[in-house]
Amino acid sequence: MGSNLAYALITPHSISKSRTGNILSRLISRTGLELVSGAVFSPSRELAERYADLVEFGSNGSTPPTSRLIADYLREKFVTAPPAGTPRRRMLILVFRGEDAVSRMREVAGEVGLQKGGGETIRDTYGEYVTDTQGKVLFFEPALLIGKTDEEVREHLELWALFSDVDGGIQEDVGCYREDEAARVEKTLVLIKPDNFRFPNIRPGALIDVFSRTGLYIVGFKVHRMSVAQAEDFYGPVLPVLEEHFKTSHGPTVKEMVEDKFSIILQEEDGRAIAEVIGPIMGRRYWENLIKFMAGSRPSETKNVAAREAPGEQKSIALIYEGIDAVKKIRDVLGPTDPAKAPAGTIRREFGTTVMINAAHASDSAENARREMDLIGAEENQFLDFVTDYYGASRGRKRPGVVKKIRNLFH
Repeated sequence: MGSNLAYALITPHSISKSRTGNILSRLISRTGLELVSGAVFSPSRELAERYADLVEFGSNGSTPPTSRLIADYLREKFVTAPPAGTPRRRMLILVFRGEDAVSRMREVAGEVGLQKGGGETIRDTYGEYVTDTQGKVLFFEPALLIGKTDEEVREHLELWALFSDVDGGIQEDVGCYREDEAARVEKTLVLIKPDNFRFPNIRPGALIDVFSRTGLYIVGFKVHRMSVAQAEDFYGPVLPVLEEHFKTSHGPTVKEMVEDKFSIILQEEDGRAIAEVIGPIMGRRYWENLIKFMAGSRPSETKNVAAREAPGEQKSIALIYEGIDAVKKIRDVLGPTDPAKAPAGTIRREFGTTVMINAAHASDSAENARREMDLIGAEENQFLDFVTDYYGASRGRKRPGVVKKIRNLFH
């Protein structure tokens, strides 16, 4: 079969129990599919009801086995109001692409109501299906929701895309904070870096699982390919720091090499003059390599304006976390830039390789978090763009008209 799409909706229960990372690890590594889009939703009553109807009856009005169970689950979770004093219910939708995507997703997710308890599938491990002796369902938690056919996947994704400008995107004030805590509530950005996506593996999900130790809320999600222009702006403040660093670290070394090569003794001011020349050259070279690592091309090799602004070759996951002292909590779990100096148990110690290839980036202040989120377009509705691009192209429709029509329904 050819390439197609599959999706997984991680349920509010799975998110609240910090199972997001572990579920993502299995979805990526065991399906072998490419993660191409995603978004956080706080589904409205209307979205939940329409999705429940699609799940229960489908486009042909049939009611397959277990579909009513899932539909009732959705209505209970989102049509009824959540208990007072509990965080806002969120779901994370993840879109995958690849050959025979729907069948591979079903195999890894497992079937509803067939949990064996051995952990063979995601629902075996994280789902619950408890019945009494007469077979009445006492408790049901599916862990994630999926589409079972290509047509079902299309219908479901187009429905979620329809509501994505209203119910999706970066969520606000998810937690239940006391008045005295409100001033300390922050949002911060995490980028799961390209070295985690060289092949389908558990690393992206494993990193998210470690970040879950902070107790913060995931309120935004985006699959991002950073352009060269974005990477230059994103890492622009780093360039003078690198230039200054290499003046200090490489200046004395170069002075000694010159003295040894030409059998001369240089004065201290000569060494400083050499460092002034060498530092910016070495710093910019390292900076260009950093841009290539994040975007796929060096700025000096990308002169064309269109090429500089086009999505890069390298993939990252952008996550927005919210909570009290979010910036510090995330950076404490991440660890210092150099993995060799990172404490045991931190992400960079366990997953990092070098100062550049160090698993993830995290904003160092709430102000920088806002700046970096703006630079990568965290507020942009990439999920809507992707779904309308994919299915619009397959039907010969032009995306801008489709997007405009969808958005006009709500504005």
